[in-house]
Amino acid sequence: MPPDSRLAARPEDDLALPTSRKALITLSVMLVTFMQILDTSVTNVAITHMQGSMSASVEEITWVITSYLAANAIVLPATGWLAGLLGRKRFFLISVTLFTVSSFLSGIAPNLTSLILARILQGIGGGPLLPMSQAIMWEIFPLEQRGMAMAIWGVGIMFAPIIGPTLGGWITDNWSWPWIFYINLPVGIVGFFMAGAFLFDPPYLKRAQKIDVLGLALMVVGFGSLQLLLDRGEREDWFDSNLIVTLAVVGGTAVVLFLIRQLVSDEPVVDLSVFRDRNFAPGTLIVAMVMFGLFSSMLLQTLYMQKLMGYDALGAGLVLAPAGFGNMLSLLVAGHLVTRMDQRVLLGFGCVVNAVALSMMGTLNLSVDYWHLALPRLIQGVGIGFIFVPLTTLTMANIPRERLGNATTLFNVVRNFGGSTGVALAATFLARRSQVHQADLVSHVNIWDPETANRLQELTRTFFLQGADPYTARNQALGTLYRSTVEQATVLAFMDDFWLLTVLFAAVIVLVPLFKRVRLTPAEPSPAPAGD
Repeated sequence: MPPDSRLAARPEDDLALPTSRKALITLSVMLVTFMQILDTSVTNVAITHMQGSMSASVEEITWVITSYLAANAIVLPATGWLAGLLGRKRFFLISVTLFTVSSFLSGIAPNLTSLILARILQGIGGGPLLPMSQAIMWEIFPLEQRGMAMAIWGVGIMFAPIIGPTLGGWITDNWSWPWIFYINLPVGIVGFFMAGAFLFDPPYLKRAQKIDVLGLALMVVGFGSLQLLLDRGEREDWFDSNLIVTLAVVGGTAVVLFLIRQLVSDEPVVDLSVFRDRNFAPGTLIVAMVMFGLFSSMLLQTLYMQKLMGYDALGAGLVLAPAGFGNMLSLLVAGHLVTRMDQRVLLGFGCVVNAVALSMMGTLNLSVDYWHLALPRLIQGVGIGFIFVPLTTLTMANIPRERLGNATTLFNVVRNFGGSTGVALAATFLARRSQVHQADLVSHVNIWDPETANRLQELTRTFFLQGADPYTARNQALGTLYRSTVEQATVLAFMDDFWLLTVLFAAVIVLVPLFKRVRLTPAEPSPAPAGD
């Protein structure tokens, strides 16, 4: 393994804030980031209820989600620059205000157009909250306390998407879908006043001197197009669609030009030189892979329960919920251990645990009970906690504090892109593998085969005894046999997806040695020279 990197805790690393002030700042940023992340997962659950009340088609109502994600993807890369331009505290308060007000506008939206416009504003407001919160948390704690601080903060951001489906299902079943937005109002108001009272702009925060109009334009077009591509790809059948081809060409070209622009600009929107750091580059690659695996596995298990096992949104959410408790426990344990042992060991252990959980999901069948579904999720929640804390620590430990805002922005851009890509490709791979397995199974279904013939005869007799005439009973039996084949093909496709994700987490383990270990305890003071 690479040699250790010894990082001594320096006096200037600690802003000398009292413990109570640090606790209040932590609570402030946790509130708003939890609100922002929770809103995304809750909205996904309520989308069918919105469709009915808005009299919208499936294609139309999905823009409620797409518009938010696209706006989020557009503003996220500019977070560090905007914080420098406006002042971080001011920009944080503006973002909280915009998110909260647009939540109210989403709830009272009289039609689909108004709702989509409100969701765009919500995405613009919500995007910067996570990277700014992460940078704030990293700055206010001295080096040796950052592991536990990130663990406590991580409880909020990792727990939110897990309880989101359960909460969203309960709200839509018992109240109405506008309340998934109204619940943001008290949280946003409290978060605004707490942030206004306790946040501050550190003296080393670099202020932007000018606006790179060309860079901003390329960023908006590039990241917006790529997010639309990922969100619409499966519905449009990917590159068989002219829309997807256009988005790929426009988005890819704009992003490449944007990156070139950032490398040559005196005042870049995003400072790419942070990738020269030994730990930052592998950290961003690994977070993309981890989020790919986490978000795609959550989607797949939810679809498995709802489409094949007949679970409603609330029931599916209850299966996912135990992962939150496993995650909270492991985050706190990892936060305690991250200063006491090699962070790479913790990260590797977390990947192994996730690989085990996903391999368990790959053995599910349609007759399993609740705990056979929930246990792999619980184990995965434990594994994610052991990944998040050491990964964040390893990635950010060497970054100077004046560049943390830029670094956390890039980290979260890649994080979001990994999650969006995982969801898009998991759904596509599921559909493709279902077709492959269906073709294979149908080729083996031969009515002249004794076993198949007996099954067909039994089904025909059942329908005949239920009152169907012989011809109709025969057709009903053939239909049932075909649906059973399709169902089995779909189950096999889900298993393929889960095993592929198992391999993904195994691959992350291979990348762990690329990191250089960091030491999060203060270095011993050097002895004074003789005669001093």
